[in-house]
Amino acid sequence: MPRSVRGSAALNDQVYDGLAGFRLAMRRFLAFSEAALAEAGVTSQQYQAMLVVRTMPGRQVRIRDLADQMLMPHNGAVQLIDRMCAGELAMRIPAEDDKRSVLIGLTSKGNDVLESLAKVHVKGMLVNEPLLAESLSRLRQVTELA
Repeated sequence: MPRSVRGSAALNDQVYDGLAGFRLAMRRFLAFSEAALAEAGVTSQQYQAMLVVRTMPGRQVRIRDLADQMLMPHNGAVQLIDRMCAGELAMRIPAEDDKRSVLIGLTSKGNDVLESLAKVHVKGMLVNEPLLAESLSRLRQVTELA
């Protein structure tokens, strides 16, 4: 890590500007995301879980792997999946290789909701890209000069 960012040297004002810009872009995106999710009737955790399932091989995930990906305890993942199943976003599928394990997959409704939200989120990310890119570029320039 560059000397100007770690250690005892005072940080340059541009570092603070870059950090503030980055956090502003993130806050704007998160506020946008929460509004989009609320409109769709989905929580942030449910959306994240759907993304995890969608990116797994076979588009199915074991609950323990979902918990790991979501950085949450196993019982929290079970409760999340319970709510998603009740909302018809996800379904439990018996694992063929281990009869004690259960896989989680998305229902047709879950796939449709995810597809719609993913499109909205990509647009929202691109709106915030200029501020995010400028902030990261500023931080890179400052730390490379140190």
